[in-house]
Amino acid sequence: MRTPIGVRGFPHDLMIWLPRHPRAAAALALVGLLTACGGATTNKDATAIIGALGTNGVPAKLGTVYDENTDPNKLLGRPNGYLSKAEFTDSRVKADKAGSVEVFEDADSAEARAEYIQALGKTPMLAEYTYVKGNVVVRVDKDMAPSDAKAYEDALNEIVE
Repeated sequence: MRTPIGVRGFPHDLMIWLPRHPRAAAALALVGLLTACGGATTNKDATAIIGALGTNGVPAKLGTVYDENTDPNKLLGRPNGYLSKAEFTDSRVKADKAGSVEVFEDADSAEARAEYIQALGKTPMLAEYTYVKGNVVVRVDKDMAPSDAKAYEDALNEIVE
């Protein structure tokens, strides 16, 4: 007897036939589902991401590095919060900070944070560029030229695979 196992959507439908091993088939299906869901992640903290941004084509320089006592959002290390956060400067923006990097436990948490930030950004005063890749959110000041801000997204895509 052969047991069919279907895995849908990553990157296309896949049917695997395993002869007489339904437990092995179930384990294989579970592995396929788990790897299809999570997305890319990195073990780098916000400081390391900013350093990597600086070596991937954008002039990001490390600014303030936050800890659980100095984090203005009170999310660092807290439930549903980020694991690390740091700000960066960029010579093309005259503000004290050009943006920030937030690193989360998983991709879902980062995506939820990006959605929250983008909802706030519907108010022009709070608008900013927000890029998410895996478990990392990069926020860039709205005063940066769109093409310069896009370079941050491109660099992030190189860093988090």
